[in-house]
Amino acid sequence: MGNFYIYKVYIFVVALVLLGEGLQPLAYKTIYHLRPAMLYWVNIVSAALDNATLAAIEIVPDMTERTLKFPLVSLILAGGMLIPGNIPNIICASKLKIKSKEWAKIGVPPGLTLMSLYFAALIIFVR
Repeated sequence: MGNFYIYKVYIFVVALVLLGEGLQPLAYKTIYHLRPAMLYWVNIVSAALDNATLAAIEIVPDMTERTLKFPLVSLILAGGMLIPGNIPNIICASKLKIKSKEWAKIGVPPGLTLMSLYFAALIIFVR
C-alpha cells in the first residue's frame, strides 16, 4: 500500500514537469517579460493555488538568478497564507481539523507582512 503513494507522488511530479515543458512557450511570451517585482506580487495567487504548479509553469531556464529569486521567495511565502497554497498546508489542516477561515486569520497577516519585508530586502540587496 505504501508504494502506491510513492507512485502517485512520482506521477504528480512528472505531470508538473510535463506541464511546465508544455507551457514553456507561453511562459516565454508572457511571464518571462514581467519585471521581477511584478512577478513577485503576481505570485500572491500561490496562496490560493498550489505553488508547485505555479513554479512549474512560470520558471524558465533563461531567467537570470536575480529574476528567479523574486518568484521563488514569493511562492514560498504566499504558499503558507492559505490552505490550498501547498500540500503540507492541506495535510495539516485536515489532520488538525482547521477550517479555511481560521487558517486565513492566522496565516494572512504575517504572510503579507513577511512578503512586504522580503520584497523590500530583495529590492535593496539583490543585484
